[in-house]
Amino acid sequence: MSAEFGGRAGRQGKLSQWLRGRRPKDTADEGGREALLLAAADAGLPLAPAAYPAPGYRCSCDRVGCPTPARHPVSFAWQTQSTTDHAQIERWARHQPQANFITATGMVHDVLDVPLAAGREALERLLEAGIEVGPVAESDDGRLLFFTLTRGTPEDEDEWWPCELDCHPETMDEHPGLRWHCRGSYVLVPPARLPGDDGQAVHWVRGLEHPLPDPLTLLEVLTDAGARHAGQDSDQASAAWPLRH
Repeated sequence: MSAEFGGRAGRQGKLSQWLRGRRPKDTADEGGREALLLAAADAGLPLAPAAYPAPGYRCSCDRVGCPTPARHPVSFAWQTQSTTDHAQIERWARHQPQANFITATGMVHDVLDVPLAAGREALERLLEAGIEVGPVAESDDGRLLFFTLTRGTPEDEDEWWPCELDCHPETMDEHPGLRWHCRGSYVLVPPARLPGDDGQAVHWVRGLEHPLPDPLTLLEVLTDAGARHAGQDSDQASAAWPLRH
């Protein structure tokens, strides 16, 4: 389910090679779709059914001009519908064999969502520094997803910010930098298929056996890598984030 690395000797070379894309992808056929979904549930990720690709770069929802084909929940009640219950997830998976699944963020986990090049650089730096990273998924449309503990449900309700302060899931193209998916947001959970004829997907590159870290332990490296890849000053980029929360 995940990429594993051996001892320190030769580790950097193997890591760099892996980060260039020379690692196996988890697909529904190879990994077992239900097994991967149930593993996500066991890790505490609440799941709900999502749309899936239809021929001609269309979405199964049949909405004309769907802005996020195959990337959105099928129900408007996805936040309350999301669950870790095995029986319900198995029913959904078997009755909707083509469906993707989303995981609702801000309940148990958040997701730090970064452009692929910046994410790969940051991941290499984090692992080389010995920082606990946690599960990481790659979306073949150019994003790396770092799964972390949530900071969206503190005891003081005034101390959380909704994902709308960052972006909506539908505004991907308008927010090319780092996005923090917390309360009110969602991401596709592997295995998921993306539109197109080239077999694009969302797959794990570090599996769910890795514990969820505190997002703030990753944030500095992620924002720095993102700012440098965007040609921006890292101080300006990081200042946009409500780190005091």
